[in-house]
Amino acid sequence: MSATVVPLPENSTSETTDFLRRMASMVSGRNGEMLLRAATMIDALTHRAMSAEQLYRRQQEESTRNAELREVAELASDGLLRQLDGLRAQLAGVTEQATMERGQFEAERARFETERGRLLALMQDAEAHVGRVTEELETLQKSVDEFNATAVSVPIEVLRLARAQFDFLSDGFARNGDLVLQAMSEIGGCAIDQALANKAAEKSA
Repeated sequence: MSATVVPLPENSTSETTDFLRRMASMVSGRNGEMLLRAATMIDALTHRAMSAEQLYRRQQEESTRNAELREVAELASDGLLRQLDGLRAQLAGVTEQATMERGQFEAERARFETERGRLLALMQDAEAHVGRVTEELETLQKSVDEFNATAVSVPIEVLRLARAQFDFLSDGFARNGDLVLQAMSEIGGCAIDQALANKAAEKSA
């Protein structure tokens, strides 16, 4: 069963890391350092995931080419078998042509064996690519698990302070007519609201 590659959303990671770095600039001490570390780790994981996706796509293309070559080899094999039947019929009736026909047959068979060996080598190379891509994906999964296990816990007071700061920034950008920065401030505020809601849910659980 083949894996499904889900392309990374455009600009999603850059927006997340930009947000984390802005948060880090507003939070002092260890929390700020951890936010910067999280942004750096997300950038690294995103780069590795994109590299793994490219490797996987190349492996898929190579697998498709190998399948096409295998189909061609099967058709060639059927053609050779039909030629062999014809040669046997000719050998039964014409003894003078036996040596020549047998030589043609051996030549065709040698070419077939050469082609089959080449296809087997291509298949082995494709299997090696699959192994390398699988190892890369497993490494990425371990990195994500390690990141999740060391996620930063920000105090509610800091989140509320950051929420108020986003409201202040949004109002200022709105007065200046800067709709882009206003929207970004509102998005940041919504993200903090979600974090506060999650903490409230954790306390009530």
